[in-house]
Parts: sequence; structure tokens; C-alpha cells
Amino acid sequence: MDIGEKIKRMRIEKQLTQEELANRCELSKGFISQVENNLTSPSIATLIDILEILGTNLREFFNEIDDERISFTKDDMFETEDEELKYKLKWLIPNSQKNQMEPIIITLCPGGQYKEEKPHEGEEFGYVLAGSIYVHIGDKKSKVKKGESFYFKPRANHYISNVGKKEARVVWVSTPPSF
Repeated sequence: MDIGEKIKRMRIEKQLTQEELANRCELSKGFISQVENNLTSPSIATLIDILEILGTNLREFFNEIDDERISFTKDDMFETEDEELKYKLKWLIPNSQKNQMEPIIITLCPGGQYKEEKPHEGEEFGYVLAGSIYVHIGDKKSKVKKGESFYFKPRANHYISNVGKKEARVVWVSTPPSF
């Protein structure tokens, strides 16, 4: 593992300059440069400080995934059904609950709805593939038809419902994962 290169990549992803990282860690810009160029190695305590500023820890940093998958097939997807609420959920990415966002396709039968969720941090996005739905947020509701999308910060109880006569299908993405 190229520790210096990985630290540099993570610093750039966080949009930090070497000087900003150094200041937050109470180190010199020159030291950060030497670490990134593998000219010196930080102590474990210093590495822990650097990684904390970069939003990770030793375990995650050294848990290298060489061949991170970027595409998935139907065989990777998982589906569940709730007959009482009349919906089917299809997880599009395996183990997506471990990621920062969780994309699904939800199919709502006529009269169906997804379970009501409590307020949480993050954001919700959806795109209606078929039919039309209502997005219920607190005491407000908005109609969203095929070819339209919705986006909100879930600061109140929320759910979607299908009051139409046809099946509705929605690509729904939640951060953090909540399905």
C-alpha cells in the first residue's frame, strides 16, 4: 500500500490543501508533503490524527478493497414484499446500507404505501418510472407523476403512497440508508 499516495488522495477528496491539513493536525506543511511523497513515515499517533481529520480511522484506512465493484446485475439485487401495505422493494446495490446512499426501486400497488418513517438526517430523492404517487411529509402531500421527481430533507414523518388505479414504480435514493 502506498500510504502517502492514499493520504494525498483522501486530502484532495476532502478539498484540503497540505497547509490546511497540517494546521488542523498541528503539523507543518513540509511534514505533510514528505508523508505524501513517502519521504517520511508518521508515527501511529500522528497517522491517527491525520486520518481523523480526513474522516476515517486506521481500520478503514488499511482495509483496502482492490477491486471495488461499480456495476451490478439482476442476480445481485434483492427483493422483498409487504402484502399488507401493498409494496415491493428491490435493492439495486448489494449491501448498500453500508454506503452513504441507498438506491431502491419501490413498486406500489393501487392503494399501496410505503411505511411511514420518522425524521432523520440526510436527504431523499425519487424518480417516478410509472404511475403517480403522493409524497407525504408531515401534514403536507405532493403529487408526483411518471417522469417527475421529488427531493426533500426528511425533517418530519414521511412516506409515499399510490392512490391511483395503476401500479406505480419509483427509483428512490435515501441518505443515509434507511430502507
